[in-house]
Amino acid sequence: MEKPNKPIGIFDSGLGGLTVLSSLAKNLPDESFIYLGDLARLPYGAKSPETIKKYAQQIMDRLIKEDVKAIVIACNSASSVFISESSYHEIPLFNVIEPGVKDALRHTHSKKIAVMATVATTSSKAYTKSFHKSDQNIQVTEIACPLLVPLAEQGWINDELTKLSITRYLEPILESSIDTVVLGCTHYPILFNDISFVLGEKVALVDSRLELEKLLRSQLLASQEGSQRFIKIYVTDMTPQFKGLVNKLLGDVKVDMFEVINL
Repeated sequence: MEKPNKPIGIFDSGLGGLTVLSSLAKNLPDESFIYLGDLARLPYGAKSPETIKKYAQQIMDRLIKEDVKAIVIACNSASSVFISESSYHEIPLFNVIEPGVKDALRHTHSKKIAVMATVATTSSKAYTKSFHKSDQNIQVTEIACPLLVPLAEQGWINDELTKLSITRYLEPILESSIDTVVLGCTHYPILFNDISFVLGEKVALVDSRLELEKLLRSQLLASQEGSQRFIKIYVTDMTPQFKGLVNKLLGDVKVDMFEVINL
């Protein structure tokens, strides 16, 4: 009988982190994953750092009980709280802020970058600090876009109201020389086409997934050959939009188990 391998734990406040799970599952085919979406307490972006930290610790404690070998904080608001920490109870931690910064630095020519994020993330200035660690000359504009998480969770993709909301948030930078925009929330790739439509073709739109995959590949030992891969998804609440959005985000990624849990 094949022995299951140790999974990588991934968590987010809702379903946005499934964009990370989908990318990692496709590009790291030998790895197992456990995803936990805290839909009951969504969104994190409007909450205090203390509350976000408490919620994240509860989730990570649950993932540790699942014997994960690493934890990906697929939530920028939670990543901003844990940005300086590389482990939790000796389990390696990976945030989504630093990989996004690295990808954006590769794209920009003007050194003028905007970050779309939640209120919690923009208030922390985690992106600005991370950019300036690499290059003090980078000009960073952080834009809080609180309405975009609920729009993404509702599945309002290619919708006129969504495009109007994005336009309202991005209006101050549309005529600027900013050439790169970071999707500083893992929900935002759900709205990638809407955001790209508003920004136009001259602006590079980047997120953390590609660099995160490279980081995991370089730092984690791959699961042993012959071990049985699995993917599990836990949520703390079941919303009406859940199944449709999960299927849209995961595509042909096979999920072995869905379960609603209490923390």
